[in-house]
Amino acid sequence: MMKRKKLGIGIAVLILMLLFCGCAKDAQIILTTGFDDQEVFRIEGLSCYTPEVMVYLTNIQNQYEQAFGTKIWDTTIDGISIEENVKQTVLARLAKIKMMNLLAANYNLTLDDEEESKAKQAADEYYASLTQEEIAAMGNVDYDTILQLYREYALANKVYQYLIADVNPEISDDEARTIVVKQIALYTCYTDENGESISYSTEEIAEIGDKAHSILERLSNGEDFDSLAMDYNEAEEAAISFRKGEMPSEIENAAFNLGEGEMSDVIQTSSGYYILMCVSSFDRNETEATKLAIVDERRKEVFNTVYDYFIADKRCYLNEELWNSLTFAHDGSVSTCDFFDVYSKYFNNDEVVSTQ
Repeated sequence: MMKRKKLGIGIAVLILMLLFCGCAKDAQIILTTGFDDQEVFRIEGLSCYTPEVMVYLTNIQNQYEQAFGTKIWDTTIDGISIEENVKQTVLARLAKIKMMNLLAANYNLTLDDEEESKAKQAADEYYASLTQEEIAAMGNVDYDTILQLYREYALANKVYQYLIADVNPEISDDEARTIVVKQIALYTCYTDENGESISYSTEEIAEIGDKAHSILERLSNGEDFDSLAMDYNEAEEAAISFRKGEMPSEIENAAFNLGEGEMSDVIQTSSGYYILMCVSSFDRNETEATKLAIVDERRKEVFNTVYDYFIADKRCYLNEELWNSLTFAHDGSVSTCDFFDVYSKYFNNDEVVSTQ
């Protein structure tokens, strides 16, 4: 009913499947033995070891605790603990960085002297900040591992920037135009306990339609939109902003033909009846933000097309027993949390390596 939903992260093996295999039918996930000591996973000859995982895991753990407190680890989402969710995110992030480094090699991309210098400066600063307790908590991580992590992260970002270089950043006002409307929504369906959308009966839908037309008549006779919205609107939001392509076509067609202060007729969609009043036919701030979002979407689409094709035939090996044994360092003396901040200090480009 005109709401965006967020999906939770599944089990670790599923993350590897989604990350490495995309939609390819012949991609393979292989859980096996025969790993080197402390080798967590391996992708086409590139390995990730316990200290690498623990650097990411510990830094993100401490970021969470700074923001939400240690009680956050008592929370679950869809039956999965926050700690397990963070572990899965770290696994996916590191695996994607490794894969993007393989992709960089495919394009003969390497770090130049300036980038190597930045990676070294970042490693110098971060490693010097660590206490002996923190080094031990992160699998006795050494300086070379920290430097490698910064190099790989920088190269992953470099290949992303290389692949999206030709995406046109210029978006017209019309394409990005964002409008703001008030709404009165009367739903003709509901969500059952299983999350399924269930329509009301034909007779009930007809009654709801009659109510919507009655409300419209009252509005046409001069009654206040906001007052009637307070009484009858079933949507969570009294006012919404959107651009073309984000709403059902019936709502979009009606909304984008309204001038400021104008009101629509009753609009019927598969989810209900709507009456809209235009607040702003062109929201400059939202439109500028939308332009950035459109460019970002296009960049991700270009990158994902290349990335998904590249990973389709790659094999992934996960040391499941070792992976399951890795846990947070619940030690008050281990507080390091600025690994990524140090990276951003020396590499000013936006972070682009994500699991989304």
